[in-house]
Amino acid sequence: MQRPLIIGIAGGTASGKTSIANTIRREFRSKLTVLRHDNYYKNFSDLCFEERCGLNYDHPHTYETTLLIEHIGALKHNTPIETPIYSFEEHLRTSRTKRLLPTPIVIVEGILIFENAILRNLMDIKVFVDTAADIRVLRRIKRDIRERGRTLQSVMDQYEETVRPMHNEFVEPSKRFADIIIPRGGNNQVAIDMILARLRSSLD
Repeated sequence: MQRPLIIGIAGGTASGKTSIANTIRREFRSKLTVLRHDNYYKNFSDLCFEERCGLNYDHPHTYETTLLIEHIGALKHNTPIETPIYSFEEHLRTSRTKRLLPTPIVIVEGILIFENAILRNLMDIKVFVDTAADIRVLRRIKRDIRERGRTLQSVMDQYEETVRPMHNEFVEPSKRFADIIIPRGGNNQVAIDMILARLRSSLD
């Protein structure tokens, strides 16, 4: 198999990154693998639950990005990987992993994937999903309460204390590294169609 095409999809929290990744996945199915940076949070098993709840999960130092870089390198060399599985309810990496096989297209998704120069330089196409802050915060509240077992107050506190400051410090500045900026997130069908057309041509 030829070297896979690596696509980075970045953007603020709840901007629509996963929706776009899923749209692309439905188009290419078995020809595509998705790596989510959120699964590469460091394992803070030495901390109690309350201490883990207080960590800043929007800072680059919270991620084991070196492992993600190694895994992308392995996929580029057609080697399967064992990607971590993270529990957002426990703020802890589980003991299980998920085996991912090399595919012609690899999507790397996360808020901070353009912040790290080594990581972003592995990407052939860099996409930044640019969605208004008020829409993102409402989406995050709904998602974290429904999917991650959070309370409304905890989501609001986290957004004010870490999410918004880290977005301004790290995520928003990384937009300048993008090749493509998609406004309105997953609702921008024109932009998504352009990306799909580019990927189809790469497989011909």
